[in-house]
Amino acid sequence: MSEKKIHEDQKYIDGLLNNNSFIIEAIYQKFVPKVVNYIKQNSGDAEQAKDIIQETIVTIYNQAKEKDLKLTCPFDAYFFLLCKRKWLNELKKKKNKEVTINEELLFKDDGAQELAYETLLFGEKQDLFNEMFNKLGKACKDLIKATFKINSMEEVAKNLNISYAYARKKKSLCIGQLTKLVQESPKFNQLNY
Repeated sequence: MSEKKIHEDQKYIDGLLNNNSFIIEAIYQKFVPKVVNYIKQNSGDAEQAKDIIQETIVTIYNQAKEKDLKLTCPFDAYFFLLCKRKWLNELKKKKNKEVTINEELLFKDDGAQELAYETLLFGEKQDLFNEMFNKLGKACKDLIKATFKINSMEEVAKNLNISYAYARKKKSLCIGQLTKLVQESPKFNQLNY
């Protein structure tokens, strides 16, 4: 199976990752107006559009940072599709009965569809993880956060002022508890983990 070619619009993903203000400004000037218009035409307002756009940019950034996102389609199609799906999910949550959808603005690009789906799924998994993580006790949260920041368990134990053996055992118990919370969530099966 041949590897898909990285699209020249990868510069937008890289710009987000590097917090390049020129690229971020270009995204807001080139791609945001279409999203705002779409949301306004489909039961939303400018403030809601701003929230959807911000959430989408954060999701793209997180996927690029954690999963090394490589764009294989135009950024315009990918970004618009992500925003559109997030907006439709928002409307579903509110069960807005008077939704009118303007389908003229949709793209037929399969690459954008696939990437948008992967990014949305990634974002939903992140949200589920964060939601369940917040249900853990303080000691578990502190230990897990420390292991994300520090590579060595010896250093984690030292920073938390606990023994190495206890840190390892506690980490295992906390990860087990977090895994159980995630797997018992009704959202878990919907996300195809």
